[in-house]
Amino acid sequence: MKDISWDDYKIAYQVAIDGSLSQAGVSLRINHATVLRRINQLEQALEVKLFIRHQRGYKLTDAGCVLMDEMPEMLARFSSLENKLQNVEGDISGELRITTVSSFSPVITPALKAFRTKYPKIRLKLISTDDIVPLDSGAAHVSLRAGPSPVGVDLVVKNLIQLETAYHATQDYIDEFGQPKAIDEFNDHQWVLPTPEKYRIPFVNYIVDKIDKNRIVFQSNNFSDIHDAVIAGMGIGPLSDHQASLNPAMVKIDLNIPKNGESIWFVYHKDLKHSARIQSFYHFLKAALSDIEQEQLRTSNTAANRDQLA
Repeated sequence: MKDISWDDYKIAYQVAIDGSLSQAGVSLRINHATVLRRINQLEQALEVKLFIRHQRGYKLTDAGCVLMDEMPEMLARFSSLENKLQNVEGDISGELRITTVSSFSPVITPALKAFRTKYPKIRLKLISTDDIVPLDSGAAHVSLRAGPSPVGVDLVVKNLIQLETAYHATQDYIDEFGQPKAIDEFNDHQWVLPTPEKYRIPFVNYIVDKIDKNRIVFQSNNFSDIHDAVIAGMGIGPLSDHQASLNPAMVKIDLNIPKNGESIWFVYHKDLKHSARIQSFYHFLKAALSDIEQEQLRTSNTAANRDQLA
């Protein structure tokens, strides 16, 4: 049997997942012609057909099904080996792959820039998604997850920050439309909200249950888009207190919603517990975000004092 590149197996596995050369090319960020060449190369070396080509895509043969079944474990073991080998070196360098929820990306971007300034040998790759990226696949080294504490026997989980979120609007919007003072005034306003799959989030559900859906003037499945739309003055929408503080034109709307705090967790695979890159990144990010926590505390105390005086 001819020598076979490990990358060829990974490319074939991606075609098996995506079902087409073009989509696998997009996922791998390579030309679909290269995908085809590497698939042909692998099949010729193995002397086995992995796929049946047809108009609607690539269908797995029996051999292809074996590849599909075995590759997840192989990828996880290879990623574990790679991590352990990299941990031998204490030098803070190489690629650091981070996945985080879309709403948190704008918050950590300044910290990422500062981290790169301190450790110029580091190359950062940020994957912004609301989906959970499995860490044993090697797709990411660190996951910054929102919500309840993640659970997994192979995971190391550390609390990073508690972000407070409230509803805000621009001063220009308020000058034109005013502020809702009671629930029966909610339908007099324009709302900027996430798409229905996020209605389960308590502070979103609280509003959605009380308004005519026609009052929602802008929706997105990405919280970064929601934040941008609120800051642009399209209506009332959710914004973290930190992001609002960076925009002087933003005004918090008091809607009598129970205080909403969302925990962000720093999660990595146990194989990386001795990684200088991971530990340095955690301590750097924790310190950088402590300023945000202090700012939220000051804001909360100021609001409480104002309420007592009212």
